[in-house]
Amino acid sequence: MALNVIVVAHPDDETLWLSSALGGSDRVVFCFGEPFDKPAKGAARRLAVAALPLTGVVDIGLPESGARFLVDWANAQVTQQGIAITEPEPRQRYEENFIKLVTALRVQLKGAETVYTHNPWGEYGHAEHIQVYRAVRLLQAELGFTIWFSNYVGSRSWALARRLGQEPCWTRRRMARPDRQLARTLMGVYRRFGAWTWARSHRWPVYETLYAQPPAGESERWQPLKGEWLLDVAGLRWWRLPWQKARRRLV
Repeated sequence: MALNVIVVAHPDDETLWLSSALGGSDRVVFCFGEPFDKPAKGAARRLAVAALPLTGVVDIGLPESGARFLVDWANAQVTQQGIAITEPEPRQRYEENFIKLVTALRVQLKGAETVYTHNPWGEYGHAEHIQVYRAVRLLQAELGFTIWFSNYVGSRSWALARRLGQEPCWTRRRMARPDRQLARTLMGVYRRFGAWTWARSHRWPVYETLYAQPPAGESERWQPLKGEWLLDVAGLRWWRLPWQKARRRLV
């Protein structure tokens, strides 16, 4: 049976960036568990994940590397393992995690037809989001599934998104409605266990855009993101500064 799988770095990422795909998913895979140097938060995450009203939940639970945003964002360089990390110890943990991640995901993505995951710039620029995308992309060549990613971005990752978006990186797109009712339910579970990592005032947009990357050998025409509208996470707040807009257009 062909599977639709959601793969995200951390518990609550599926709620924030891919709620529109949750209803049709057969499996939701969380890659990282214990936050770096915060074991109590790891326990909170495990309890929250166990309480989620989702089917097919898989918690790989790799310890975070601590790389987070340790990137030269003025000249961010994409690597095989994700993105270049500026400090040596987090970089080593980050690169070692990539090997473990690919090994674990190979098992979870066997038989997948469609995989929804982070976008190439990691939404708002989280290094582990980018790493998960790179791991899924690597396994695509081996397992032959189609990748879908969404159009969220942040001020930190904007320059990287613009640069990556100049190259052909998608073949199909579709507008999707976030499942706001389910997303709020999941947010409530995370908050109950102290595992919600995002703003309490976050609001989900009416629509998000999903982009497809088919496996090699497909005859579809690849296109750049030039002219596409991305959703700026800073503007997705119930209470935000007047100049924070919810959309940015790639030019």
